[in-house]
Amino acid sequence: MTTARDLMTVDVRCIPASETLDRAAQLMRDHSIGALPVKGSDGTLTGIVTDRDIVVKVLAAGKDAADVTAGDLADGRPRTVSADADAAEAVRVMSDARIRRLVVVDDGEPVGVITEADLARHLPADQFASFASSVYAKG
Repeated sequence: MTTARDLMTVDVRCIPASETLDRAAQLMRDHSIGALPVKGSDGTLTGIVTDRDIVVKVLAAGKDAADVTAGDLADGRPRTVSADADAAEAVRVMSDARIRRLVVVDDGEPVGVITEADLARHLPADQFASFASSVYAKG
């Protein structure tokens, strides 16, 4: 059985909700990643910030990334899946929520992220096509 752990990109980086988005962008640049799970002061996941979020919701809106925190941008809890979950469950969660990144947790702690690129690498073409059509379909 293929698990979420088999699909995920390891070495996930998280950012505190209190950290500014200019720092988030620097972390993304330094680690060649496009998303950071956000942790609240109590250590729980409170959302996820993407490079696109920073550009569209902050910079394009004329805001200063040094004045906006990751917590300001993160909405609710991110979708997660257990590292031991079946790969089909991870794909279902991503498809149902129409998301391109899924945080993988082990005992509540982030241990990886499954991205659409991970799915493209690991899934048969027909399964990836089904995922992509569900995420990118209008409506």
